[in-house]
Amino acid sequence: MTQFWSDIAPQAYFWFKAFHIIGVVVWFAGLFYLVRLFVYHAEAEKEPEPARSILKKQYELMEKRLYHIITQPGMYVTVLMAIAVISTEPGVMKSWWLHAKLALVALLIVYHFYCGRIMKKLAAGTCDWTGQKFRALNEAPTLLLVTIVMLAVFKNSLPLN
Repeated sequence: MTQFWSDIAPQAYFWFKAFHIIGVVVWFAGLFYLVRLFVYHAEAEKEPEPARSILKKQYELMEKRLYHIITQPGMYVTVLMAIAVISTEPGVMKSWWLHAKLALVALLIVYHFYCGRIMKKLAAGTCDWTGQKFRALNEAPTLLLVTIVMLAVFKNSLPLN
């Protein structure tokens, strides 16, 4: 068994990083689409009955499935694989860029759970947000994504060191 781990250990970093990136892609795809569904859900209010009820019920189902089956697992894979990647290179915890990246990821996690709260309010009929407000909300993960990627790619090359 020891031989197995010594053979696989040098490759572990690459496997962890690959699954981390896959998790990030899944997570962001879910977040982007979830808030787009919120736009459609809010705009369904303008439809006459019975279309309004049919659309709202369908959007609730789509939002719930997307959140629990795609977005939530994407977040968990991202976080777990990030921990695994860091565990293979613990010295990286001394880097300022990683602390900045982790702070932004923490904001993204807050955004994720905030979207879960909005989803519940939409389902309960207690959310008064407009499609326009949801469109604006959908820009937040884009800004976080760009900043996180820049930190991950440029690391200590940024002029903030």
